[in-house]
Amino acid sequence: MSINHIRPWRNIYRRKSRQIMVGAVPVGGDAPIAVQTMTNTDTSDVAATLAQVLACAEAGADIVRISTPDEASTKALKAIVRESPVPIVADIHFHYKRAIEAAEAGAACLRINPGNIGDAKRVREVIRAAKDHGCSIRIGVNAGSLEKHLLEKYAEPCPDAMVESGMDHIRILLDNDFDQFKISVKASDVFLAAAAYQGIAEATDAPIHLGITEAGSLNAGTVKSAIGLGNLLWMGIGDTIRVSLSADPVEEVRVGYEILKSLGLRHRGVNIISCPSCARQGFDVIRTVEILEQRLAHIKTPMSLSIIGCVVNGPGEALMTDIGFTGGGAGAGMVYLAGKQSHKLGNDRMVDHIVEQVEARAAQIAAETEQLEPAAE
Repeated sequence: MSINHIRPWRNIYRRKSRQIMVGAVPVGGDAPIAVQTMTNTDTSDVAATLAQVLACAEAGADIVRISTPDEASTKALKAIVRESPVPIVADIHFHYKRAIEAAEAGAACLRINPGNIGDAKRVREVIRAAKDHGCSIRIGVNAGSLEKHLLEKYAEPCPDAMVESGMDHIRILLDNDFDQFKISVKASDVFLAAAAYQGIAEATDAPIHLGITEAGSLNAGTVKSAIGLGNLLWMGIGDTIRVSLSADPVEEVRVGYEILKSLGLRHRGVNIISCPSCARQGFDVIRTVEILEQRLAHIKTPMSLSIIGCVVNGPGEALMTDIGFTGGGAGAGMVYLAGKQSHKLGNDRMVDHIVEQVEARAAQIAAETEQLEPAAE
């Protein structure tokens, strides 16, 4: 029995959407919510861009978007796509010919902005290229670049204007017998983005890509994205996400997973449950957690680890985690395995011992999964 049957108040009922393919990654329907990011290198620098793509993929990115502002970028895209372990989305603004070139270069998806890509004729040419080369399309509506006639109609960027922009573009794609698309309606304002996403979710069954655009720095942007994306995901809206930070794209991937993990929507790596620490702590909780995050970053197997400074909440938290350590007295604490007290351990040995326990548990889960796979076939 799953935990959601035991605790029904934890259920999130996802909006039903069509499923499309972005390369080999299914998006929408019952597929896992995909985590995306975007490179910030000069795309024409193949080595630098590919290195960033690989780092993001290692961090867990399912899809990576790359800006293609000029011909040098679309020429470089072919080599990047060939070596990338994940599907590549070509980010297109202003020049529709870059979209055609990106499709020819092997991009799995073309992100086009209806506010600046050009008239319907140009969009039709992009659709033809997508069909010819097996690309999907993301309609990327942004509050900051809405079409002129919509700004004149509504006087300012607003949810209705963003939904209308998206639906106008959807009609163009459908009129050209193209349904392999997803849509986003991004804004830097959390309220505007949330309202626009709710509107578009009601208006179409297309998969939805979530994002709070230009969210800010690592700290501020993480908070802003967690509020905006978290609320939409909680409502069941969203099939892919991208956390837009003025930071290393790898951090965007990490934050994206943390948002999904907090809602029980994706599970990857070690989820560390730790206290903020106080005068009761039996060891330096903050420093210990910092070290453990670094030492356990290579673990991809989903599991939970509680690191609690004292016995007020430590034993209770440990009951619900795979591995736990609760601070005690006299320089030692209690290790919990599978929710049960296991053995006492000196604080000086704690970090190395916990890393060993997590690695052993990850290996055990991998072995159990491998044994089950033939039966599943």
